[in-house]
Amino acid sequence: MTIRSLLLGSTAALIAVSNARAVTTLAEPDPTEYVKICDVYGSGYVYISGTETCLRIGGFVRYDVGLFDHSRTSDVRTGEHQGTWQNNTRFTLKTWTGQETELGTLKTYTETRVNFGDHHTSVSDSSRSYAFNGDSILTFAWIQLGGLRVGKDWSAFDMFIGGAGDVLNQTPVPYGAFDTNLIQYYLDAGNGFSAVVSLEQGSGVVGTIDSYAPHVVGGLKYTHGWGAITGVAAYHNNYETLAAKVRVDINVTNELLLFGMFGYGSNGQLNYDSTNAVDAHGRGFYKIWGGNWAFWAGAAYELNEITSFNLQLSGDQLKNYGVAANVAYAFLPDFTVTAEVDYDRYGNSAVGKVKASNVNWTNANKKSSVGGILRFERSF
Repeated sequence: MTIRSLLLGSTAALIAVSNARAVTTLAEPDPTEYVKICDVYGSGYVYISGTETCLRIGGFVRYDVGLFDHSRTSDVRTGEHQGTWQNNTRFTLKTWTGQETELGTLKTYTETRVNFGDHHTSVSDSSRSYAFNGDSILTFAWIQLGGLRVGKDWSAFDMFIGGAGDVLNQTPVPYGAFDTNLIQYYLDAGNGFSAVVSLEQGSGVVGTIDSYAPHVVGGLKYTHGWGAITGVAAYHNNYETLAAKVRVDINVTNELLLFGMFGYGSNGQLNYDSTNAVDAHGRGFYKIWGGNWAFWAGAAYELNEITSFNLQLSGDQLKNYGVAANVAYAFLPDFTVTAEVDYDRYGNSAVGKVKASNVNWTNANKKSSVGGILRFERSF
């Protein structure tokens, strides 16, 4: 064997080894080695590596543009009052986890929201409307084991009975409380019956509990093929007052759904008639409508697989009334555009006419308003 043959043979062997190593290094990994699908709790869940916990991450990006008679600002040159658009962009991040245990299903849910839109900075400059990045808002962060839930949630006064329809503007006659820490137990008794008991902290200046005793919310529900009947009651410990709501849902057809809801609250400190802005926004943690009673009614009709129509009517004892109607169209899966028309009429002690530093769209001299909202939302 000549030296030349030896060198050629060695070179060929090195090239073969290098090619073998290159193939091994560049081979694409098998995705199943890294991600394991968990279909126990629905689509989108995967197992957290090395655990039996399933995780899902989602959320949405939303842009709203609105035009109302009461959307007011001032000209930067002359200071003259004039109309303006309302604009807001929201990014929401959600997480879900689930795991089966000997004590039942262990779940968590979180939702964090960030907004960029209109707001004015102080009472002294309330005629100007500014756009800026809002603070991050912790909307939900709770732990649930079986029927027991603890953490940050919306009050059972609203979550158990349901909201006032799928309309975008629900401000003329608001229907209840939201942000609170709570300890809650939900019972599914079978045969369509369910119940909830919730011990709540409340929120706001005078909505938060001021002693060791919490606010208490209780509810009962009966669900059947034709629809449901639900009732909730809330005891506000600070003022020792009661508020309650009753709701009826009717499934007329697979496409047409109707609902009606009536609320009543006791007299005293929870009436939304204070001239003080802080008190007016804080006292009505549960009964935030005007006067003792209020009503909400509406319909949802599925025109086809990608188009739906929603309607809501509302009113209260202080003669605040609202009508909202919209059409939601899903251009693509998880991308929906909603166009809504709204009419609001305010009474002498209007919920929507309270003047405060965080209400930049109110014109206290207006008795009624017509406007609309256009929303673009991409969920994931």
